Amino acid sequence: QVQLQESGPNLVQPSQTLSLTCTVSGGSGMRTYYYWNWIRETSGKGLEWIGCIANDGATHFDPLLGRRISLSRDTSKNQFSLQLSSVTPEDTGVYYCAASDYLETVQIKRTDFTAWGQGTQVDVSS
Repeated sequence: QVQLQESGPNLVQPSQTLSLTCTVSGGSGMRTYYYWNWIRETSGKGLEWIGCIANDGATHFDPLLGRRISLSRDTSKNQFSLQLSSVTPEDTGVYYCAASDYLETVQIKRTDFTAWGQGTQVDVSS
């Protein structure tokens, strides 16, 4: 059974870059599923898909966030990472990493993804 765990700072200053890493353990690591996603839950918006990196290295982004997003992976460590630049208080929320075999990007539900991390609260504040 695959387990995911987010890590990174819980407080980021406005205009800085939010950096999170997801560590995958169990199963066959990052070979278990195909898409490795970042999702957030912000006040008033519910679940919001941010982007994902696929096992072939392809990346997909929410077009509204795309210019601010950078995704990477280190398969030797079974880790993938998110960087979100130029953050504002509107980026405050709970950030999750999640795994799926299909690309789901809009009106997402928890059941669209097979495995989830527990989530990490990120506050953008000075």
